[in-house]
Amino acid sequence: MRGKQTVRDMVLSIAVIGVLVAGIYVFVPHSGGNPVKTVSYQVELGQARRAAPYPVAAPEGLSSQWRATSVSYDGSDPKNSQWHLGFIDPENQYVAVEQTNGDPQTFISDKTQQSSQQGGSQTVAGQAWQRYDGGRYRALVRQHGGATTVVLGTAPYDQLAQMAAALRG
Repeated sequence: MRGKQTVRDMVLSIAVIGVLVAGIYVFVPHSGGNPVKTVSYQVELGQARRAAPYPVAAPEGLSSQWRATSVSYDGSDPKNSQWHLGFIDPENQYVAVEQTNGDPQTFISDKTQQSSQQGGSQTVAGQAWQRYDGGRYRALVRQHGGATTVVLGTAPYDQLAQMAAALRG
């Protein structure tokens, strides 16, 4: 008789715990939708354009499906100021614009996480960009006007080229 009460008590305890867990699940909010937070970059862009010793590039005319997710400008070293503008593209891939007036090779290696030049170039909006690959990111790189501009990301080259074509500085 004693063994039957123990099994019955255990089944009742499990049922009570199940009801509590179900209640918590129903009433605790769940994350939904897209976890990517977008940012506005116009203020930082204006400040960087006033401070940088090179024309700071940012895209114009991209669709609203391109979502800006990060922005920064570091002008603490006038010989190596750096501009960053990160996006999620329409295919949910990462694309960023990186610029500096510092050492190009160190900057490219650092930003692309050790990608190397693939020997080819790609013409985008009438300008030649060098292709880099092999590291964490693909990249299009252009040196012009005392600055190195890198458009990099996990996106395919055609998406990187779309960003590069939209850049105005």
